[in-house]
Amino acid sequence: MKYLNNNPFVLGKDIPTELFCDRKQETDTLVKQIVNGRNVALISHRRLGKSGLIHHCLKQQEIALNYHTFYVDLYATSSLADMVQALGNEVYRSLKSKSEQFVERFFSMVQSLRVGFTVDGMSGEPTFSIGVGEIHSPETTLQEIFTYLEAADKPCLVAIDEFQQIGEYQEKNVEALLRTHIQRCGNTSFIFSGSKRHIMSNMFNSPSKPFYQSAITMSLAPIPIDTYTEFSCRMFAERGRQITEEAVNIAYNRYEGYTWFVHMILNELYSMTNQGDTCTEDDIVVAENNILQLQEIAYESTLSMLPAKQKQVLFAIAKEGYATNITSGAFVKKHHLTSASSLQTALNALMDKSIVMRTDNGYRLEDFFFAKWLGKR
Repeated sequence: MKYLNNNPFVLGKDIPTELFCDRKQETDTLVKQIVNGRNVALISHRRLGKSGLIHHCLKQQEIALNYHTFYVDLYATSSLADMVQALGNEVYRSLKSKSEQFVERFFSMVQSLRVGFTVDGMSGEPTFSIGVGEIHSPETTLQEIFTYLEAADKPCLVAIDEFQQIGEYQEKNVEALLRTHIQRCGNTSFIFSGSKRHIMSNMFNSPSKPFYQSAITMSLAPIPIDTYTEFSCRMFAERGRQITEEAVNIAYNRYEGYTWFVHMILNELYSMTNQGDTCTEDDIVVAENNILQLQEIAYESTLSMLPAKQKQVLFAIAKEGYATNITSGAFVKKHHLTSASSLQTALNALMDKSIVMRTDNGYRLEDFFFAKWLGKR
């Protein structure tokens, strides 16, 4: 794919191969597991680049040439019907680009989705769009989709992002239901990706859970700083600009190597640097302020929707950077909170909303820029 924008620091999941930073070892490991018939549970914090890594792996020749590949993001789903809708739409989207024969075969086997298949009155082209309310029996549709995948003309690879979301579904048997289907698969491999480490680890490593030992567990750490620095300097230099190694190092450390945030600041730094000029560490604060200004309306909206106690806890964590012993009397007193119990309730709510995350170093805001913005207040 030819990337038309000159800015090489691409934000998003589907990054052109030539602009993808490193992850060579992780890519090789992930591809190796798949071609050897193993399912993989890829677990990391959000914004470390796991979704980008999955898309990068799906483009590798060993996968792209030999597998039908499907990517499903469950982040916004809340029920089995939501999940089935997302999976059905993704399978159809992938098949549509192949041939009418593939499409017809899909609907001959997944008959419960034919209700969403129509022909455009103007172009005569087949279209497919199905709402959750039109899926009358999600379990039946799911079984039909798995049957189709297993009967495909070559192996299938299904990547399910934010997989831990199934634990929040209205139905309480989804884990067991999926495990039953997946353990019967011989033609289909799976990548289960998740950002809530404790939930994902429990799902795949607890003997009481349906998915226990059903996948090889992979974790994702930040890209090494030396690798990131070499990549960033090269991206600038290839386009007639320069950035100092010190500037990249400061940006990397400022956001602890979390790929999305480092890429975001480098994207802004690149846009600020003219042909022939050099970007230095002095430009980082300006770039960050530019980003915070662009995000201000979104952050104001997030803050305005939080109840008072959640705001208090949020500000306390932001002030600490990393909050430890958060339910202790000392923490409650220091930040003028009411009680440890109300603090815990507010903290759980903030974590459920993916505003605060738990790390080995304590609790912190998931969004580094949001934390910087709160700090300025």
